[in-house]
Amino acid sequence: MTLNLDPNIADPDGFYDELLAAHEGLSKAESDALNARLILTLCNQIGDRAVIRAALRAAR
Repeated sequence: MTLNLDPNIADPDGFYDELLAAHEGLSKAESDALNARLILTLCNQIGDRAVIRAALRAAR
C-alpha cells in the first residue's frame, strides 16, 4: 500500500489557521490531549490499519 505524502489538503493555510485556533488558550497538557483526540478521531475515520501503520512509519 502506498501512502499519499503529497500535499492533499484544500486551502492548507486556512487549515493551519483552524488548527492553531483550536489550540488557542489551551495549556500544554490540554493541547497535547487535543492532539491525541484528533489523532484517534482521524485514525478512526481512516479505519484501515495498514494505512494507519504506514502513516505511523512515515511520521516517525
